[in-house]
Amino acid sequence: MRGDSAPITCPGCGLGGVDVFYRVAGVPVNSTLQLSSRREARELATGTLALGFCHSCGFIHNTAFDPTLTEYSSRCEETQGFSPVFSRWQGELARRLVERHDLRGREIIEIGCGKGDFLNALCEIGGNRGIGFDPAYVPERNTSPARDRIKFIREFYTAENAPESGDFIVCKMTLEHIPRAADFVRMVRASLGDRRDVVVFFQVPDMRRILDEAAFWDLYYEHCSYFDKASLCGLFQRSGFEVQDLESDYGGQYLMLEATPGSAHVKAPATHADEVRRIAADVAGFRERAPRLMDSWRGRLAGWKVEGRAVAVWGSGSKGVAFLTSLGIGDEVRCVVDINPHRAGHFMAGSGHPIVTPRSLIRDPVDKVILMNPVYLDEVQSLLGEMGLNNIEVVSVTRRIR
Repeated sequence: MRGDSAPITCPGCGLGGVDVFYRVAGVPVNSTLQLSSRREARELATGTLALGFCHSCGFIHNTAFDPTLTEYSSRCEETQGFSPVFSRWQGELARRLVERHDLRGREIIEIGCGKGDFLNALCEIGGNRGIGFDPAYVPERNTSPARDRIKFIREFYTAENAPESGDFIVCKMTLEHIPRAADFVRMVRASLGDRRDVVVFFQVPDMRRILDEAAFWDLYYEHCSYFDKASLCGLFQRSGFEVQDLESDYGGQYLMLEATPGSAHVKAPATHADEVRRIAADVAGFRERAPRLMDSWRGRLAGWKVEGRAVAVWGSGSKGVAFLTSLGIGDEVRCVVDINPHRAGHFMAGSGHPIVTPRSLIRDPVDKVILMNPVYLDEVQSLLGEMGLNNIEVVSVTRRIR
């Protein structure tokens, strides 16, 4: 991990002045692939994280990202829908959007629909039709009563296949995977032409929280673009949208933006210098605290190993992969627990730790569980209690829940 300065052009605003402030080599290029053996998991291709901060617009991106290394296919298992907490939150979000925008009998397009859970919900609640784009979609997994009203295209959304129709466009947890984010948002705007009545809804991780918490476990290869409120809002304004709403949700983890097509004759406001300075201060704080936090976690895990404590990580998604591989953790952790039954029996990218179901802890208990996402603290403690495992200590990777 080191500071660096290089003549790098920002893909957000097109200007220079990008400072690399966080560097980790040898990180897995895919975090959610279903890997069937420890050897396959450990031999997965790796890349470099070299996060650069733009002093012109505040955008942060992985300056070393190579899109040819990543894979998006049916081998990806990214869904969070098996968590009751997440499922309730996502259902409430769908209902809120349907009510707010009167999405009834309309056509909804989702870019990066995953297994289709959210698009299904929007179409079920409002009696809508849908078009979903995602190469990771698995048809046989979809049991929604609305699936016959939805066309799923197992491809990336592009200028060539973008539908000319559509009353509402959704893009959840996808923009952060796109290396040239500005080009992509401009493509979405161009697909709408002269229509001014279409609402777009984008959801991305909140980089401000990641910087604030020095959350190195939230930085991984597939996420090549990072936003806070100012950089996200500025990106959409520069791309020809009028931002109608921008809020933080899900314990401060997600930014959710709603926008409508703006006039091509309206000049977008420049990024305010005070906002960029604030982000720069957050970046400086992360650069100072992240190494100390990483050393602290290595020390804790090493200490538990010496004491003979059996430790598991809860959450086999990208956070868990980043936590284990960034720290270089081996047998200090016995296994990784996940509530998603499709993840069980597979292995963690990079580290090779086995992924097990919660019930496996009954026959093979541990002393401590490191919870990768504190939003699920009550859910995990309740589940452990139902299994009679109240003696397992749950340690949140961070205790801040906003």
